[in-house]
Amino acid sequence: MRMIWGSLMGVMAMAVVACTAGTGASTGNMGDLPEDEPAEGGISEVPNPTPAMAKASGTSLETLQRGHVTYMLKCGECHAYMLPKDLFEDEWEDAVPEMISHAGLQSADEQAVLAYVLAVKKSG
Repeated sequence: MRMIWGSLMGVMAMAVVACTAGTGASTGNMGDLPEDEPAEGGISEVPNPTPAMAKASGTSLETLQRGHVTYMLKCGECHAYMLPKDLFEDEWEDAVPEMISHAGLQSADEQAVLAYVLAVKKSG
């Protein structure tokens, strides 16, 4: 037990050092980025599907939810999240099939992710 606790404390200490080792200007608030680093999308900028979103897009809520889950769990594994609002529809239509294929996901995931990001664009 003592050995496990010691290892855990060592990992936690390294995490604290890694989190505080930034070199850019920051206000010191948790989650701040140095001024020279661009902000990237966070969860608050990626809305959950709603019945209103489904109705406006003409896509089932279930499909939008599948797209949202796939987007949240898979898209950030290889690269920074691209926010739905930041790309034009044709850019999403070109990128999603390639990324889904690269990630080894099913075509149903491709359709759901594309439906989700396009529904987000339409909703706001």
